[in-house]
Amino acid sequence: MRELLRSLPALSGDVLPFDPDAAPDDPLALFGEWFAAAVDAGVPEPHAVTLATAGADGRPSARVLVLKDVGPDGFAFATDARSGKAVDLAVNPRAALTFWWQPVVRQVRVTGAAHHLGAEASAADYLARSPASRAAALAVRPGEPLGSVAQLRDAMSAARERVDDEPGLVLPQWQAWVVVPDALEFWQGSPDRAHVRLVYRRSAAGSWTRSLVWP
Repeated sequence: MRELLRSLPALSGDVLPFDPDAAPDDPLALFGEWFAAAVDAGVPEPHAVTLATAGADGRPSARVLVLKDVGPDGFAFATDARSGKAVDLAVNPRAALTFWWQPVVRQVRVTGAAHHLGAEASAADYLARSPASRAAALAVRPGEPLGSVAQLRDAMSAARERVDDEPGLVLPQWQAWVVVPDALEFWQGSPDRAHVRLVYRRSAAGSWTRSLVWP
């Protein structure tokens, strides 16, 4: 495995130009620019993001999910209250997000406080999802033992029938969350390893400062 790993190419995407001196004062504006550039470059599923949390015992956990919104309040996602991430955030409401856009050799890292947006926002998020997505959420019991894949598919089939019969049905355990960033890092990779790292940090007053850091 060691030889295989070392034989694989790295930083093989098409590097985009980036002038950190010309970056906007608001990191969310820069995120919007970088996200649009990723979409234009054909990056597959650029809204996929790794969410890292830690439980009451400090043990970290990470998983990939889909970003649902980004705006002045922060980065939004949703999950089942019974999921591991929701359980972690209930006791330790800090989170980290990482976007990796390999085709353009860019990474964005976000850290901040996570907030549950409440029942109304959670219901709106759930109902905005496709019937298949709503049925999948309705059918599952996150983290519980599963007897077989057939059992899973039977549960999802039954849930889809219920969603079709009750289009206004909302899963009570569904939760919408937002990560309010206090730091964002924009990482532009380079084949010569002179990677550019631009870090924004939010002050106690709410304003942003930015600086370059060594790779």
